Amino acid sequence: MLLRAVPQGLLAGLAGVAVMTAGEKLEQRLTGRPDSYMPARTLQRLIGLPERRREQSRTLNLGMHYGLGAAAGIVRAVMANAGLRGPMASAMFTVIRLTSDQMLENGTGAGSPPQTWPRRELAVDLLHKGVYAFATGAVADVFAARRGPSPGQRHAAVRPGRHSDVGPPPGTT
Repeated sequence: MLLRAVPQGLLAGLAGVAVMTAGEKLEQRLTGRPDSYMPARTLQRLIGLPERRREQSRTLNLGMHYGLGAAAGIVRAVMANAGLRGPMASAMFTVIRLTSDQMLENGTGAGSPPQTWPRRELAVDLLHKGVYAFATGAVADVFAARRGPSPGQRHAAVRPGRHSDVGPPPGTT
């Protein structure tokens, strides 16, 4: 499953980042909010580069923005291949995406915990990460559905819930 999920997730994650970025640009035009260089600052700290002015960080910013989105997409593709699909799975993945950002930003000291942010800034971040998660999920779900139902979905078709006496026999997944 993991061998399938890696390329599917990379593509789904890149699609999700593209949709999120388009939404961010639209929101910025409407609100006047400037570009965020937090991805570049986080990457610079992660790999030990000196921090540069914003203009010099554009390539690093885009690399981290798209790179983290593509990498996180692998998690969503694993979820889809395991049978965690649809809006509920994308909502769960939204939390994973937000958490991955915050671990990196807070771990490097580039950012501060979200509970310390102004509410408007927090709402904007939640909105954009949600857009990313649902767009990524839609693509990952399409890829996973090509193989049919997952073992968990086959289990649920026999008897919903967690039951050790139900499900496909070992080795048939």
